[in-house]
Amino acid sequence: MSSSIMVLSAAAGAGHIRAAEALVNAFNVKGIEAHHIEVLKYTNPVFRKAYSDLYKELCNKNPDILGWIYKTLDRPWKYQKRRLAMDLLNMSPFIKLLTHEKPNLALCTHFLPAEILVYLQKKNILNIPVGVVITDYDAHAMWLYRNVDWYFVACEETKVYLTTLGIPAEIVHITGIPVDPSFGVEKSKTDIRLSLGLDVNSTTILVSAGGFGVGPVELMVRTLQNIKHPIQIVVICGKNPQLEQKLKEIRTNRHPLKIVGFTTEMDKWMAASDLLVGKAGGLTSSEALASGLILVIVNPVPGQEERNSDHFLENGVAIRCNNLPALAYKIDTLLSDKERFSRMQQNVKNFARPQAAGEIVSIVKGAIISTKNIQNKFY
Repeated sequence: MSSSIMVLSAAAGAGHIRAAEALVNAFNVKGIEAHHIEVLKYTNPVFRKAYSDLYKELCNKNPDILGWIYKTLDRPWKYQKRRLAMDLLNMSPFIKLLTHEKPNLALCTHFLPAEILVYLQKKNILNIPVGVVITDYDAHAMWLYRNVDWYFVACEETKVYLTTLGIPAEIVHITGIPVDPSFGVEKSKTDIRLSLGLDVNSTTILVSAGGFGVGPVELMVRTLQNIKHPIQIVVICGKNPQLEQKLKEIRTNRHPLKIVGFTTEMDKWMAASDLLVGKAGGLTSSEALASGLILVIVNPVPGQEERNSDHFLENGVAIRCNNLPALAYKIDTLLSDKERFSRMQQNVKNFARPQAAGEIVSIVKGAIISTKNIQNKFY
């Protein structure tokens, strides 16, 4: 593979990968060739499994431990040397890839590849522009690096925080989190619902099952059946056939229930819906907001999801339910207040950044052209 632009992610949660894919698509739309590389494929198997599987395990079964780790490590500039030493021990294949391919530019949707690139720059092994794309609404200390060329953040508060820590304001750009452009394309709700086999007139609640595990999703779906307003429920199970089968066995006594397995049409399911019930992950939430959905956040994972939740609540685009048995009550209360519901929909339109990926690419391209750096690669 030969590429002038690398978009680098790590499979510690699907959001980092989806953000990278959105950026690659945005480069391609502008006629610029870019390649996505998931960097954990270029590490040893033990490190890869620990980095990826441990995160998923903690999210599903021990979220409080994950929250404790998140808060413990959130001390700006403190643990960088120890973390770098550990990563260098395990990422020799990735370093070899970089030194062999010699990309002209790198954008990172995870902090792991950014750490390696900054190290290679410091050692004069690789000298290229590097951008860091933060995929949550808050910036954890692990995202902090000096000597990168661009930071792309979700909101102004995050920029203020970074600049207070000494990162130059001129390199921090408020773009939102990159999502696939399809989520921001306005679609006819009636037409989409008809094409997906949904009732065109019912308030549609979309359940994103990622991160919940089988049992909690079953309970959530049963709880949603207690909503008094006329609704229909769609559950996206993803690559979880066990969950899909369990949910198909549920007898619905009040509201229609549609179970969807793995789908490549998430933008359509979101366009057909009014509310998203789920966690507060940066990417899924950004996709939902780009699609115009109000968020119903259920038991966010301590750490980044709780911080994302804070931003959503402050901006009036979400409600939060900490006790699952009260979920139906919370949604009924919102649906009963039409003025509040309409106001939140407008807040969503104001807060969403559906064109974030294209904006990031434009900033990068403009900066490179203005400095006459690798200009010929773009034409």
